[in-house]
Amino acid sequence: MKTLAIYNLKGGVGKTASAVNLAYLAAQYGWNTLLWDLDPQAAATWYLGLEPGVQDSVKKLARGKRDWTDSVQATAWPRLSCLPADFDHRHLDQYLRKAEHPAFQVRKLLKDFQSAFDLVVLDCPPSFSTVTENLFHAADLIAVPIIPSQLSLRSYEQMVRFLEGEKIRRVKLYPFLSMVDNRRKQHRDAGIALRDEIPNLLATAVPYAAAVEAMGRHRAPLPVHQPRARATAAFEQLWLEIAEKLHREA
Repeated sequence: MKTLAIYNLKGGVGKTASAVNLAYLAAQYGWNTLLWDLDPQAAATWYLGLEPGVQDSVKKLARGKRDWTDSVQATAWPRLSCLPADFDHRHLDQYLRKAEHPAFQVRKLLKDFQSAFDLVVLDCPPSFSTVTENLFHAADLIAVPIIPSQLSLRSYEQMVRFLEGEKIRRVKLYPFLSMVDNRRKQHRDAGIALRDEIPNLLATAVPYAAAVEAMGRHRAPLPVHQPRARATAAFEQLWLEIAEKLHREA
């Protein structure tokens, strides 16, 4: 089983849309996939047509109880399941800090899913926290959506410095350009500059598109309601790039 985290310290960069679409595409390509929604806003849960999870699920997670796996819900699409968030996830940090080895709880709990899933996608809240440390230790690969701007580069560099400072070397970071509007000169110029400054930047750039924003109205992944959209093709190409990286890490 592989674990893919979608994370950025900065919000508003297309993180949750990327998590939902990549998880859906992984399932379409034959991977039994679990999307674990770790964000208390539960946007990924909403996009998949599900409702927030049961109360106290966060306490069960942090205390190491095994019956919380019963909270996994099937979606409308084959091979794609979801562990929904709920508003109680806002307390996840404090619960994790009380656990033994708090930075490794998610990594430990993921072992319960090894027999059922080929891939777990973590949709992570935009913050530096105990939850963040957990994903750094749990993920095989972190895909980092960044919009073409210096602020995005700055937040990415902060993440790199954190990993170096904590000597966390097992996880691989792969940023990709997100919400790109090539009509804007700033985006075109910044995109070129970022490709020079970030050597491991993935080749695929996801365009800014109204179709992505419409996911909330349809409560479905982009390929379901806009299969021929340019952004759909970009997400599929992005998934193929990431899948190749995951196989390489095997």
